[in-house]
Amino acid sequence: MKVASTLSQARAKIFLETRYYIRDALSALFKINPIEIPITANPGEPPKLPKGMGYISISHCKDAFIIGWHQNNIGIDIERSDRDFNYQKLAKKYFREKNIIKYNLNKYSILKEWSAIEAAIKCDRGKLSKDLKEWKFQINEEILYHKSKNIKLNLIQLPFLDWTISIAYRKKISYDLPKIICSNL
Repeated sequence: MKVASTLSQARAKIFLETRYYIRDALSALFKINPIEIPITANPGEPPKLPKGMGYISISHCKDAFIIGWHQNNIGIDIERSDRDFNYQKLAKKYFREKNIIKYNLNKYSILKEWSAIEAAIKCDRGKLSKDLKEWKFQINEEILYHKSKNIKLNLIQLPFLDWTISIAYRKKISYDLPKIICSNL
């Protein structure tokens, strides 16, 4: 409540709702009272759990909020599949090198690339402004590369109803997918 009081009314509402959902989901996972969940989740920072409780990543768009949890570090992103944005400008500025015409450039492929890179930045605990141009996403591959840090992450992308969900992770999770909880806001 103290942190929410420093935010605008709209941001405070989203902040309190998302923190409620995080505590509620983790309460069910760990079988602990939601108030007793030992989480640090300040605005603009990745949520943190104490050592041994795993890793959590969150994302939201205008009508959905998603929480990803796993024993190993992960990053998650959710985007509306019908999101309206200037995909050609985004592709030219951040993603496609040199000649974008040779790529199958369409709105959905750029949305998937954006979502994958956001998930990678969250997994690496990086910053969008600093790392956006550093991540490389190979079309039809399930791997992301950070050029200057020489980091390689695995990727899972899932279409789910009206959304695209991206999960970036370091270690193989094939037998044990992260716990994902979706909720409409």
